[in-house]
Amino acid sequence: MKRPPFEVADIIRAHGKSFIENNRSWLTWLHLRVLFAIERCRTAVLGGHLDRCSQCGHMAISFNSCRSRHCPKCRTNARDQWLAERGKELLPVKYVHVVFTIPHELSWLALRNKKVVYDLLFRASAATLLEIAADPKHLGAEIGFLSVLHTWGQNLQHHPHVHCVVPAGGLSADHKHWVHPRYAFFLPVKVLGCVFRGKFIAGLKRAFQQGELKFFGQLKGLAEQKAFHAFLRPLFRKDWVVYAKRPFGGPEHVLHYLARYTHRVAISNHRIVNVADGKVTFRWKDYAQKGKKRLMTMTGEEFLRRFLLHTLPRGFVRIRFCGFLANRRRGELLPQCRELLKAVPPLPPTTPAAPCPVPRCSWRCPHCGGGMALAETLSPQQLQWRSVGLTGYRDTS
Repeated sequence: MKRPPFEVADIIRAHGKSFIENNRSWLTWLHLRVLFAIERCRTAVLGGHLDRCSQCGHMAISFNSCRSRHCPKCRTNARDQWLAERGKELLPVKYVHVVFTIPHELSWLALRNKKVVYDLLFRASAATLLEIAADPKHLGAEIGFLSVLHTWGQNLQHHPHVHCVVPAGGLSADHKHWVHPRYAFFLPVKVLGCVFRGKFIAGLKRAFQQGELKFFGQLKGLAEQKAFHAFLRPLFRKDWVVYAKRPFGGPEHVLHYLARYTHRVAISNHRIVNVADGKVTFRWKDYAQKGKKRLMTMTGEEFLRRFLLHTLPRGFVRIRFCGFLANRRRGELLPQCRELLKAVPPLPPTTPAAPCPVPRCSWRCPHCGGGMALAETLSPQQLQWRSVGLTGYRDTS
């Protein structure tokens, strides 16, 4: 893919210092760490390595990546490795995409309590799917699925929601046969929305009673129990959005589909159109107008503020597996699913990989197409003089 003309790193370099000075009241060390990592990603500051072509001897320096999960440039390799593992778990059935979204009234509460609210979003949505799927009126089976947290909308505003990718069907209660769905949309979304609403609000009340929720600034008044319950009461009167697409294809489509939702950050560099005169312009889809593509322009500092809204708590897991795909049950139940569906499991390599005396090929030489292999690791200081006289430079993740 062609390198984008503008990057998030460019915006940080241009507006990062003033943004930090003007927003010290709410910025945390984690926010600063994300900004510094992205700014230095694939620059000499992080060091690099010297690669040499095994055929023509061409040499090039590759700068190291920051490997932050919030960096738009560092997710490709992690995504490819993750998708390779998921390819071993696919079943020969159609898959369904279900999205659970919380109302915008809860956005500020979620921002002040990310770990508690995001974890509750995962647990409530998973429990809802498992409960409705197990009901004989709807499916009567044990399902398995993966959930991916997104906290952004196309305009970079805070919009927490969970994408669930579910094999269409599940194991019967006795695990002796595969149950196929009876609805075109797998499970009724109205029922899912009602149950999800009840489970999520009940979880919020438990978190409040256990003192897990923190209230700052404009939320301070909600620290009183009566005020908090009054805040939650109107949420029962509105429908909560659960969106389900029709089954989108078999296993050959799933990996490509997952690549659009896993290992993503709030905005990709390719969506940034212009950075000039203190303003940032980027492309976005207006889903209120049937996905019409538009341009949005804002100040560099406002762009960074919105970008940092989506910083996740340290160690928070944003891709989770449930049901028969849960880590503790996958090894036992996935083979049963394959047997019931008459699926052939992925074949292991016929011969074990032998140690190779030649350094591993990491990319192809731009001159002869030969394998470029690691020749030497370089520190930032070494890069200052080693880069002089070399004929190539390459970004690497």
